[in-house]
Amino acid sequence: MTKKNTPTTLSDIQVFSALSKAELRSMCRLMAAVNVKEGRLLTREGEPGREFMIILEGQATVRRKGKLLATLSPGDFFGELSIIAGVPRMATVTADTDMVLEALNRREFLTLLDENPRIARKVLVGAVKRLHHVDSGLAD
Repeated sequence: MTKKNTPTTLSDIQVFSALSKAELRSMCRLMAAVNVKEGRLLTREGEPGREFMIILEGQATVRRKGKLLATLSPGDFFGELSIIAGVPRMATVTADTDMVLEALNRREFLTLLDENPRIARKVLVGAVKRLHHVDSGLAD
């Protein structure tokens, strides 16, 4: 059995790193464990996204326009821009192995942000920093 994410593991994710322990606990309560089979398409580039996912077990590949961008493993995450901004998925992510993920639904996440503007501000700053990092890496 896989251990559910804790506030400590969420704080390691840049998007959530500025949140207090209480704010992280609020996020953890919204997350649900999801088991997926090898070969499953987790996101499709250009399609709407409805959840943010953290990999607990297994591996996945990330492709944009068919080009391999990254291999993700436990501790990695994806989908933050879709749940924050409602933008289409920027890449296709496919499970290379059977996986266990923690998923955060966009509707519940937005309700939390509406109820707590401090969390919203911190998460938005974290997302912008991550996007800047990703864009900088693609320019290399």
